[in-house]
Amino acid sequence: MPENSPVFSRRRFLQTAAVAGTAVAVAGGPGGTPAALADAGSTDFPALPASVRPWFRWWWPDGLVDPAEIAREIDQIADAGFGGAEIAAVHHSIKDKSVLDPAGHGWGSAPWIAGVEAALERANRRGIGIDLTLGPAWPSATPTITPDSAAACKELAYGAVKVAAGTEYTGPVPPPLVAAHGDVEEKLRYVHAMRVNAANNTRKEVGLEPASHVALFDAVADGQISWTAPADGDWYLFAYWERGSGQQPESGPHTAPESYVVDHFSAEGTRAVIDFWEESVLTRELRRLLKRNGGALFEDSFELETDALQWTPKIDEEFEKRRGYALWPVLPAILLNNENTVFAFDAVLSREVRHDYWETVANLFDERHFRPLRDWAHRLGMKLRAQPYGLNTDAIASSAILDVTEGESLGFKNLDDYRALAGGRDMGGHLVMSSETGAYQGGAYATTWKKIIRTMSGAYAAGLNQTVFHGFSYATAPGVQWPGFAAFTPYDGKVGFSESWGPRQPSWTHINDISDYFARIHAVTQAGSMRADIAVFRQTGYSKTGIGVGWLTSNGVPLGWTHQMISAPLLDLPSARVRGGRLAPDGPAYKAVVIEGDRFYGRAATLPLDVARKFLSYAKAGLPIVFVGEWSAATIPGKAVGNENERLRAVLTELFAHPKARVVTTEAELPAALADLGVTPDARYAAASTLLNAHRVDKGMDLYYLSNGKHAESSKGVVAIDHEVTFTRSGRDRVPYLLNLWSGEVERIARYTENGDDVTVRVALQVNQTCAVILARRAWLREASTGLHAVSTTADSVHYRGSRRLQIRAKAPGTYTTALSDGRTVATEVEAVPAVITPAAWTVTADSWLPGATPVETVKEKVTAELTTLAPWSTIPALQDVSGVGRYTTTFALDASWTDDNGAYLELGEVFDTVRVTLNGKALPPADLINPVLDLDGHLKKGVNTLVVEVTTTLNNRLRLSDPGVYGANPRQAYGLTGPVRIVPYTKKNL
Repeated sequence: MPENSPVFSRRRFLQTAAVAGTAVAVAGGPGGTPAALADAGSTDFPALPASVRPWFRWWWPDGLVDPAEIAREIDQIADAGFGGAEIAAVHHSIKDKSVLDPAGHGWGSAPWIAGVEAALERANRRGIGIDLTLGPAWPSATPTITPDSAAACKELAYGAVKVAAGTEYTGPVPPPLVAAHGDVEEKLRYVHAMRVNAANNTRKEVGLEPASHVALFDAVADGQISWTAPADGDWYLFAYWERGSGQQPESGPHTAPESYVVDHFSAEGTRAVIDFWEESVLTRELRRLLKRNGGALFEDSFELETDALQWTPKIDEEFEKRRGYALWPVLPAILLNNENTVFAFDAVLSREVRHDYWETVANLFDERHFRPLRDWAHRLGMKLRAQPYGLNTDAIASSAILDVTEGESLGFKNLDDYRALAGGRDMGGHLVMSSETGAYQGGAYATTWKKIIRTMSGAYAAGLNQTVFHGFSYATAPGVQWPGFAAFTPYDGKVGFSESWGPRQPSWTHINDISDYFARIHAVTQAGSMRADIAVFRQTGYSKTGIGVGWLTSNGVPLGWTHQMISAPLLDLPSARVRGGRLAPDGPAYKAVVIEGDRFYGRAATLPLDVARKFLSYAKAGLPIVFVGEWSAATIPGKAVGNENERLRAVLTELFAHPKARVVTTEAELPAALADLGVTPDARYAAASTLLNAHRVDKGMDLYYLSNGKHAESSKGVVAIDHEVTFTRSGRDRVPYLLNLWSGEVERIARYTENGDDVTVRVALQVNQTCAVILARRAWLREASTGLHAVSTTADSVHYRGSRRLQIRAKAPGTYTTALSDGRTVATEVEAVPAVITPAAWTVTADSWLPGATPVETVKEKVTAELTTLAPWSTIPALQDVSGVGRYTTTFALDASWTDDNGAYLELGEVFDTVRVTLNGKALPPADLINPVLDLDGHLKKGVNTLVVEVTTTLNNRLRLSDPGVYGANPRQAYGLTGPVRIVPYTKKNL
């Protein structure tokens, strides 16, 4: 945080309750949009709305739920400060699925509908949102189809026989090499032969000669074929079989009859989902409740499992219509066996036909699945939310269609996976990107909120602005043990995915601190419109790949650059226009476009012809465009029809000659090209840093979310930072404020420099620590309205005291000089500072959480320990197997030398997991879990002060004993306050 100060105790910002004083109001409701944060001046401070509060995935054992318990759990979620829940049928922990009674209590059954109605009724009363999964699990499925239905998920299996030169093959048409899943009908679609060409062999693929294609479908009679191979080489005889994949949703059965996954690339598959809801699920009451709630229908990641080729009937017709040539003759290079290609043409043609096939699949996925589902959801008064990846489709383009696109912390290995979805979201004019957050293998009942914060802090700088925690389990189910039903644990008899948050967890004692922290992040990152420096064009719009974008990801981000990915379909959107030298000027207002070779196809220099023409028009409108690589022989991404490649090169030649375009050979030349074009980042660091930033603009106010981290809970490569950051502001009358995302306190920053549109402040953050810097009008909070500020100081920090006074803080005696913005330099003498205090002894009183008489009952026993040295509970005999809530009490004395000019910071050191602090009977603001330091100014008194530090734990250490068959192998976790705890005094002096 600026000036090394760990927390600022001025005004509360984005709090959970109305308070007196100046604040920034945020309005909205379930599914709503926060009001402009720039609308300041109200003295009444409302609660944060549900629209910016985090959510849970709410796991039910299908319809085996009680409406009264459902209403109770809605109250628990709402009381804890969460904005909603996604109802999902997940019960991997239950091996004997018959106890769930799919016929009587399955997903979509009358009891399930009654539970959903109870949830919606209570949620509408409490003002929180409810989302529903489109099917019983993932991928979407219905019980109204069989694998042979036209609406069912399809695959294309192939059979192949090698036929030697000049020999005859007589016998059955080659059967599928991959066996069908179950008893499904197999339909022969095509038969042909192709000559082997060893020159096209790869390490894992057999080379073929595409020009040798011989169609043989008409030669088939009664399942038999006779064919003599020409004498000019060995040949392969291919047969293609269309069939249902037989895939069922995850961890079924959820229904009776059992559900089967639908065809996601056909109108029939989508219609089957809609028809089932319309005919079997949507009662009149449910429709009314859903429309009033305004939640979303949700689809998880698209895990269409097949060892053959993903397929849909009539895709051959769609392929030829869209790509301009026939599919069947080039299928050998596209075929998959256990997700791997088997045959190949020459490298260029293989790349082209594979690109064309998967682009056709992507087109059908968006046109026949996402668009009609979205439109249907809108007719219900709902939205469509989905994780648009898992297939070889354009997740960037899909994100522009979805009302809410979603990523995940488990599968996303690089922040660019989020940046890809964010590009589609922002170009599509949507606000929210959510994330399935905190799914850790083996993390059940051992996951800390600190780990989640470490995992996610960087993702909000990459475009994420809503969190859906994984998750909240329904209370109970047949056969479960304490502390209740957990969706994913036990998982095959072992500890499963985390986590079952809720009152069963000791950290729920402090849960409002957690929910408020994330809500403040969401409020900042949902405010106004996004600003990103660079749009990186991707020929192939995949996500969940971990593949970055060259120099910008590896070198640019550490210098402050921000970027998103865009793909070709986004350039057809209304937002895809240039004004004032910016693409999508109303947001995300890209300053330039960077075009690399296709990172998913060997970095090939490819570009669609219509896209090249658009980029030429953008350059003429003033948008800087930079190409990276060798583009003199550029081609379209797929197989050219006619003279498309020649026309493409002609457009690129004109584009390359334009003053707003540059072509650089290597990634290392990109920064010089951007500088030559006058493109600079909105946030700039003088040297490479692990700091990340996200910039949003709301009515001329600039909001910068800052995180010192990256994606994943690992802190490898991330170090504490303390350096200057230069921010671009929307108006020269804007001055910097600091928002503490934990306490909700905001203070005008007293030390900074200005240079035209730039403001420079010093930022100090520990690893994974976060804050927000807001550039707003000087009188934004009706305090510290003076134009005078410090530009430098040798003191520890400078603050505003009241509306017109500056004040330094020093932790040691000395003479400190402060340079002011009016040109003066002020020397301040600090004669004395009290010594650092380290409490000598603590009393620990713990509520030990234990299994009760039922799987959902928890009993609590008091355990006390006296400590002269802080240590983990695992090393203290009385506490080593305790899980629960512990209260550390100590006292310390301030002698007569303490004056009103003194204050102090409380440094807690290492804490497991959440923490709350009380001083002299008064609760202090929430502490930053990553850097738990609190400002005690105004809370201390001469004489004896009583300090109470309350900490919470996971249930891991208790479950090791109560359920050793599942959790016994887990090591004890190092619970408690381990410090070191210090009270660090400072002296305040007015300037």
